[in-house]
Amino acid sequence: PSFFLWLKVGERARADGRSRATVWRNGGLGGDMDIVHVRSHKKAWLPLLLVGDESEAMIDRYLERGELFVLHDPDARGLCVVTREGEGVAEIKNLAVAAAWRRRGYGRALIEFVCARYASSCHSLQLGTGEVPSTLAFYRACGFVPFDRIPDFFTRNYPQPIVEEGILLRDMVYLRRRLSAGG
Repeated sequence: PSFFLWLKVGERARADGRSRATVWRNGGLGGDMDIVHVRSHKKAWLPLLLVGDESEAMIDRYLERGELFVLHDPDARGLCVVTREGEGVAEIKNLAVAAAWRRRGYGRALIEFVCARYASSCHSLQLGTGEVPSTLAFYRACGFVPFDRIPDFFTRNYPQPIVEEGILLRDMVYLRRRLSAGG
């Protein structure tokens, strides 16, 4: 989209000794929005990661091998974890926007950022989610289409039942978005 302005910004040290690199800056959506690639101390983001995935054990399965991107505007509003799943396929494992900041374009901004970032090396971006109508409508509006289903994924892999918008999650629905050049 035209509101993207890519900047090359090198690593910079923060007061807490961690490093971060701003990989994307947008002055259009809500002001000075940055998406930061977090390379270390990823578990520091656990409270926001748990918004997108209720199980810390499941998060532990993908967090270290994935790339973590945190959207700031100016404070942290959302995040996304992306893994490489095979030849030309990237997968969003966690997409979360803090409750106070939903429905303001931050989730879509993260998705568009990820699509642009992986388009040169991947032919598709996929994700798995529960069968919640509003969630599926959001991903469809972002260009994703359903392509697979894993029966009883949530009931077999999570210790507690997950209920979203009054719906008990059972099956995982996989969606895919084709990327332009990659793979």
